[in-house]
Amino acid sequence: MENIYLIIVLAPLLGAIVAGFWGAKIGRAGAHWVTSGGVGLSALLSIYILSGFINGSREVFNGTVYTWMVSDGLRMEVGFLIDQLTAVMMTVVTFVSFCVHVYTIGYMAHDEENWPNDSLAGRNSYQRFFSYISLFTFSMLMLVMSNNFLQLFFGWEAVGLVSYLLIGFWSVRPTAIFANLKAFLVNRVGDFGFLLGIAAVALYTGSLDYAEVFAAIPGLADTQIQFLGSTSWSLISVVGILLFIGAMGKSAQVPLHVWLPDSMEGPTPISALIHAATMVTAGIFMVARMSPIYEFSETALSFVLVIGATTAFFTGLIGIVQNDIKRVVAYSTLSQLGYMMVALGVSAYAAGIFHLMTHAFFKALLFLAAGSVIIGMHHDQDIRNMGGVRKYMPWTYWTSLIGSLALIGFPGFSGFFSKDAIIEAVHHSTIAGSGYAYAAVLLGVFITALYSFRMFFLVFHGEGPRDDHARHHLKESPKVVTIPLVMLAIPSVGIGYLTMDGMLFGDWFKSVLFVLPQHDTLAELGKGLHGPNSMIAHGFAGPALYLALAGLLVAWFIYTKRPEIAETIKSRLEVVYRALDKKYWFDETYQFLFAGGSRGLGKALWDKGDRLIIDGVIINGSARAVGRIAGWVRHVQTGYLFHYAIAMILGLLLLLTWFVIA
Repeated sequence: MENIYLIIVLAPLLGAIVAGFWGAKIGRAGAHWVTSGGVGLSALLSIYILSGFINGSREVFNGTVYTWMVSDGLRMEVGFLIDQLTAVMMTVVTFVSFCVHVYTIGYMAHDEENWPNDSLAGRNSYQRFFSYISLFTFSMLMLVMSNNFLQLFFGWEAVGLVSYLLIGFWSVRPTAIFANLKAFLVNRVGDFGFLLGIAAVALYTGSLDYAEVFAAIPGLADTQIQFLGSTSWSLISVVGILLFIGAMGKSAQVPLHVWLPDSMEGPTPISALIHAATMVTAGIFMVARMSPIYEFSETALSFVLVIGATTAFFTGLIGIVQNDIKRVVAYSTLSQLGYMMVALGVSAYAAGIFHLMTHAFFKALLFLAAGSVIIGMHHDQDIRNMGGVRKYMPWTYWTSLIGSLALIGFPGFSGFFSKDAIIEAVHHSTIAGSGYAYAAVLLGVFITALYSFRMFFLVFHGEGPRDDHARHHLKESPKVVTIPLVMLAIPSVGIGYLTMDGMLFGDWFKSVLFVLPQHDTLAELGKGLHGPNSMIAHGFAGPALYLALAGLLVAWFIYTKRPEIAETIKSRLEVVYRALDKKYWFDETYQFLFAGGSRGLGKALWDKGDRLIIDGVIINGSARAVGRIAGWVRHVQTGYLFHYAIAMILGLLLLLTWFVIA
């Protein structure tokens, strides 16, 4: 069985190596066949592993593949932990990645047009892109399949590195270079906290292995540590918060969220891959995997809850004023990641992972559908220039509608079951901050429906594209683009209905996710629900469904019947609109404080440190001092013999005096 797990991980890596190093020799077709084939093989084997857990024929695997080093009893290894949580993540990652690989064949078919004729980076760019996305899949699989913190950190950093390469793939564009540097730096802030958390785990447990660490945590529940003076802190709280800071960067939580919207500068396939099932969900997976740590610190849970609720509500508001089709979907990703964090904060880990799974399908669908529209509009991404696209792109239209309905949590669609479970879990929670979180996620339902269908109606309904050239040349995307849309639309409709009982209220995660009885809100919720139809009926009794319908209807009325209302609201709430348009000035603040502060510090160190102290005092000053001393000393060399004789006699007297006194 270990060989199967190795194949799942190494098949994408092999494809990435072949396409990356021998892309010029194998050509475009060779590159997309070898990478798509490797990821496709991983997807099939992942589904095989998942099916084994479903029918009960597979046992949990926890083993070491390679021991790298043992230092003072601390083992640093490469190993796999394959359980129900890992099987779900492996299947989601590889399936979505395979769809993205197939879609990329069509989307990047004319990539040479994005490069200047004399650009060396533009040579074999098609092959290089496939190498990158296959390498990204390998990195994510290493992360989710790890059984220890060292391998987790390797996968964590590897997805960050490859995302840097992918976001800035079109390196001739200054905006792309700025975006990938921004993503890299912001993630380093979170990763610093993550690394400190891992160091604390190793220091107090003496191990990096999940099983050994989790077994030691109950014994450390009352341990207090002191830092920042004499202040006493709970060890578990400190570890949980430090690890979560890493998740804040990777999963784009406020205030480390600013990199994710700018990552839209990369090609659309990578937007789907990063924002749907892979990089941004790494933080969600990590916190869920660390449930044995978080359950012993309500402080850490409350911190996760409040940050998640703030992200869900306030980033969703920004989506209302965005006009770039990809950025609207990007801000919906930020908001939905906030929902997942809220679930984790109230110990509803299963609901968070369930929403991660459903979100992966419908969000990848929305991104790829947006890319299909962009292809049809000749790479115009402004939704204000669109309209009436449904007449020209029926497959894209219907799959986009499915994705949008799943996103807003329409009854029966996959997003309904996961989002409703999160809202109800927060409603039943007593953890500090749950009241604020409940209000935030409820209002977020209305906001999500409003910006989602604002985009949908502006793009697909109305008179038609504003540009005459686009109107006359607009047509449905080729099958290599639309087939992945259909493949993702199917689970966007049915996956929640099929898996709700087992994943939310059943035993699927029972031995994987640890929840203390006093925190088990999902168990309390599940007492009154019996199957998906019961949950749909329960949805009609709560406010979330009606808030979603209200958001949809408001969007329909304003953007199809009375578009002037939007301009009126914009003019009357100019201050609010400006705050949302400027994204609460996070970028400007960071640019001033950190970028400007770093440049100011560098200038001060150069002016006062390098030029004044090093050049002026140490280098030039020492030279001047030597010159002055030489000028004084040269007067001793008079050339008269009796002067030298007197000096020798005085020196001899001084030496004799020193010997006598000593």
